[in-house]
This record gives sequence, structure tokens and C-alpha cells, in this order.
Amino acid sequence: MKKDARIWIYVISVLAIVLDRVSKLWINQHVPLGGGITVIPKVFRISHVLNFGAAFSIFGQSTSPERVRLGLIAFSVIAVIIVAIAIWRIGREWTPAGVGLGLILGGALGNLYDRAVLHYVIDFLEVHIGSYHWPDFNIADSCICVGAALLMIEIIWPREKTDSSSTPRNDNAVVDH
Repeated sequence: MKKDARIWIYVISVLAIVLDRVSKLWINQHVPLGGGITVIPKVFRISHVLNFGAAFSIFGQSTSPERVRLGLIAFSVIAVIIVAIAIWRIGREWTPAGVGLGLILGGALGNLYDRAVLHYVIDFLEVHIGSYHWPDFNIADSCICVGAALLMIEIIWPREKTDSSSTPRNDNAVVDH
């Protein structure tokens, strides 16, 4: 009997949530708000910022922050339900799409927790490429992006089915007894 990969995909989600929460708790305790730790000069820094909006701080400067927060929570809950159902329907095999959905679920739940409980998302990964400063992000955001990339890989380069029923039958084969 083949093991069901869906359980392990949900485990990936839980691990993503735990890693996200632990990293944000560490940031809260060790990096002052607005401060940072340079890891690679002019390239990578651990920072501590509060994001009241969505990805890339979209809607962060809204005149109705509570409406934005509730809208993002509603969107996140719907996305979590859709992704959880998609994981269940994906089947029992390990696929890049399944792992991607697991990462997306974990990332969405990590940021959903922040929005629902804290009313903001903690971002702390800061990347600079030349003079360009990428908007700060966190582990949950990274999980969502990596998960989306895995989904795209499966869409662009689909796996070949290994179903034995699709193997052509040769009715003229000689059977040796």
C-alpha cells in the first residue's frame, strides 16, 4: 500500500508555520523596531518592521487600516480553505505542486495569525541589489513565493503520468508457461 503524501504535505505546512512564528518571536526579542543586523553589507540585513498592509506593504498607508486588515483576513481565510481543499484533492503522490501548496498554506496561515492577533505582519528580511531595495519580507512570504514557484514548475513542465492503465496492451504477446 502506498503512503499518502497529503499528510506529509500538511506537515510541511505546520513546519512552515512554526519556522515563521519562531523567527518572528526571535526578531521581537532581539532586534529593536526599526533597527537591524547587517549580515552581508549592502546586500542582506535582518531588520524589524511592521507591515500593516499586504505583500510589499500594498495598502499599508490606507486611510482605513482596519478595513484593509479585515479584508486581508477574509482573503487569507478564503485562500487557506481553497489551498487546503486543493491539497486534499491533489492525490496521494508527492508532486512539486503538492509541496508548493503545503508551503503556500503554511505561509498564508503564518501571516494570517499576525494579521488576526497582532493587527500587522512582522517583516524582517531585507535585500538590496545594487541601488534597489527589495521590500522587507518574512519566512511566511518566502514560503508562499517558493510554493508558487513549485506550482509554476508543474504547470510549465508537467510530470508524465505513471498510471499502469495507460500502458498499451499487446494482445498478440506470446506467454511462455
